[in-house]
Amino acid sequence: MFQRLVDDIQTRAGIAIRLSSLAGGVVVAMFIAAGFLVAAAFIFVLQREGAVVACLAAGAAFLVIAALAAVCYAVKKNQEKHRLERAAKEAAKSAKSAASTIFSDPAVLAMGLQLVRIVGVKRMIPLLAIGGVALGIFASQRNRVDAPADE
Repeated sequence: MFQRLVDDIQTRAGIAIRLSSLAGGVVVAMFIAAGFLVAAAFIFVLQREGAVVACLAAGAAFLVIAALAAVCYAVKKNQEKHRLERAAKEAAKSAKSAASTIFSDPAVLAMGLQLVRIVGVKRMIPLLAIGGVALGIFASQRNRVDAPADE
């Protein structure tokens, strides 16, 4: 169970690193190309209309680009929020079914009985109490992280 989780995290991290480096190269190339295009457009407008109009046109163009980027950011943020909510619901469902499957397995029950025999009932009760407290703290921290932040 934990190995699958670790493998999943490793796979996602590898994909994220590859995509990030590719995106970084694309951003650098686009930045250079955009710089040349902006300079050419500015010089064209400067020669035809004058310095003030060229500056106003460049400012308006960048304002429109910034507004489009802000709209795209808001849409993506909303989509990610909904995706995380769906993933949390699915994870809660699968966690409940995984826990019921684990505790219904006879091998797990036999292992638990062997553990109680080895450690002893008198020593096992405090260990279970400490484990319950740790589980409660973990669950409260997880609920705190899963709760959506008011922004």
